[in-house]
Amino acid sequence: MTPELSRTLNAIGMLAVCLVLALAFFYQLVLYELPCPLCLLQRVGFVAVGVGLGLNLLYGPRPQHYAIVLIAALYGGTVSIRQILLHIVPGTGHYGSPVLGLHYYTWAGIAFFLVLLGTSIMLLFDRQYADPSGQEPRFGGNALAKIAFFVMLALAMLNAGSTLLECGPGICADPPTSYKLIDELDAGN
Repeated sequence: MTPELSRTLNAIGMLAVCLVLALAFFYQLVLYELPCPLCLLQRVGFVAVGVGLGLNLLYGPRPQHYAIVLIAALYGGTVSIRQILLHIVPGTGHYGSPVLGLHYYTWAGIAFFLVLLGTSIMLLFDRQYADPSGQEPRFGGNALAKIAFFVMLALAMLNAGSTLLECGPGICADPPTSYKLIDELDAGN
């Protein structure tokens, strides 16, 4: 696998992560389903996966960058499994609306597993680490990589901002019922 093909596959992976975050935002903003604290932690896991992929896009594929992706996916998968186990017993309820019959946290667990699998497969190809030119430009001239990187950056910043609005500077409510920071500002007026 060439470095360019690797960069393209990393960009596609990052766009897939962006899709997951964008769908979570859709549910949050359009359907007004505020993310619970565990959901927010899963979003952190997806953003951290994006950091590892982004490093591959910026500086070329490296085993260290893939290690960040693996650690982030293990973290996010652990959080999603924790939430699945909280709601697996019949009668214990669930959080949020199902998407194609599964809840967001279940889809997150599946997505983190797929990230682990895909990253492990990518690590099998040594030729992607070869850099014959010595110094490649950022993104390797790959337009898809640039788009993926900046969409991910925007979604990461939007998630950080919406989390601050929802939780304020303190601990997030479980379950969340409103945007805490906005309510505090309204109460002060």
